[in-house]
Amino acid sequence: MMVSMNRLSTERRGQVISCLVEGMSIRGTVPVTGVAKNTITKLLCDLGEACSDYQDLELRNLECPVIECDEIWSYCYSKQKNIPEEHQGTFGYGDVWTWTAIDADTKLVPSWLVGERTNKDAYTFLMDLKSRLRNNRVQITTDGHTPYLTVIEPLFGADSVDFAMLQKIYGAGAKPDSPAHTYSPPTCTGIDVRIIAGDPDLDRISTSYVERQNLTMRMGMRRFTRLTNGFSKKVENLAHAVSLHYMHYNFARPHQTLTKQAEGKKTTPAMAAGVADHVWSVWEIAGLLD
Repeated sequence: MMVSMNRLSTERRGQVISCLVEGMSIRGTVPVTGVAKNTITKLLCDLGEACSDYQDLELRNLECPVIECDEIWSYCYSKQKNIPEEHQGTFGYGDVWTWTAIDADTKLVPSWLVGERTNKDAYTFLMDLKSRLRNNRVQITTDGHTPYLTVIEPLFGADSVDFAMLQKIYGAGAKPDSPAHTYSPPTCTGIDVRIIAGDPDLDRISTSYVERQNLTMRMGMRRFTRLTNGFSKKVENLAHAVSLHYMHYNFARPHQTLTKQAEGKKTTPAMAAGVADHVWSVWEIAGLLD
């Protein structure tokens, strides 16, 4: 029997959330939980908004001395080449980029933005990140995306940021007509590091953590899985899914490295950053709607 939204208990909401944050699609969650598809979608939208609001309030005054930033591609409605003429140039149709920042020490993701790969969205994303930091000086590493060059130094101040760009160099890869060319990434043959501002610690110029976070996103959200039909049909739902994902990642998912550093005590990024004192459960996340 399918269950509607106004009859969902916190227990049942937790079951739905568990499926969604472990990478199941909405359609796949239906038979597992017995909750109707439209009900799951409404729960995702309502809870995604609640998770966004909660983290917006809690992820403030953070001590994050070393930050890595990146952008991850996805798409909504259809691939860019298949967008109908009436939707050409409209945000939410075709390519969508999610900007992310991660603290290299606590692995906390304090800021993200679902948008376009433009100077305007780069400024919006980095302005939000800056507003969450309390430290007077921060080291930031990004890839070679040009908007970072025009935004970071003026926004953070030349005397308050150590900024470096790390550009990976890739080889020719597999033959164009081979399966490896379609399904395997090209081989990284080297890196090009550029010091843009300040005096960054060379040993900490890296984008490894934020790139690993890209994999976490693709594994934890069906909408980011490549070569499937699980992509978002509405960009608003994609944004809600990202907010829920980071609520779970920051507050409810113990991090293996942080747990080892804490001598076996299960530790989430939020705990390491001092904004939580325990590992949240999915039912606590569901309780944000109460």
